[in-house]
Amino acid sequence: MISKEFQKIWEGNQKVKIPKSKDPLKYRLVQAQYRVRSMVSRLDVYIGRMQERDKVLFERVVESQMSKDQSRAAMYANELAEIRKITKQLLTTQIALEQVSLRLETVTELGDIFANLIPVMGVINELKTSLKGVMPELSIELGELGEGLQEIVIEAGEFSGVSGISATYSPEARQILEEASVVAEQRMKEKFPSLPAAGITQQQKS
Repeated sequence: MISKEFQKIWEGNQKVKIPKSKDPLKYRLVQAQYRVRSMVSRLDVYIGRMQERDKVLFERVVESQMSKDQSRAAMYANELAEIRKITKQLLTTQIALEQVSLRLETVTELGDIFANLIPVMGVINELKTSLKGVMPELSIELGELGEGLQEIVIEAGEFSGVSGISATYSPEARQILEEASVVAEQRMKEKFPSLPAAGITQQQKS
């Protein structure tokens, strides 16, 4: 992985040396794709667990309402709302990573590293930040993946005579994340029943 002092290709007018990996670029791209697919599969397991927890809490909300215990119903409803917020975040991450996997496959087969990897790096950076408080271990793994892809982009840039890269949050990366969020919202509506109106607190409505 690239250490901080190697994260820029140019520093002033002097070129910074980039530590080279012994593995070919294509092999490292295949490895990155495998890691992303592994993350998608693990997220599937986590999301399944959240669905199970959601089902239990939903039943408790209904039972509490039927027994006229509105205070307990509100407590369960608040916990349910938090579970669904996290689940949507995990779904958005999973869907965005599926797009990242497709991009990596395109790069592996067709090349054009800059056009495909710069948006991918933006997506990974945003997902890493958003998951820090939810799944720290996945956030760390995404950070490592991003560093590996940055190394690939830098080396490809050297080979092609490009003197610098921009790893900023590109409009294309933003579009990928926005589309992932929309799809995640739709899946939430399909998979999770709406809360009974009486179980939704004023805080949830706002």
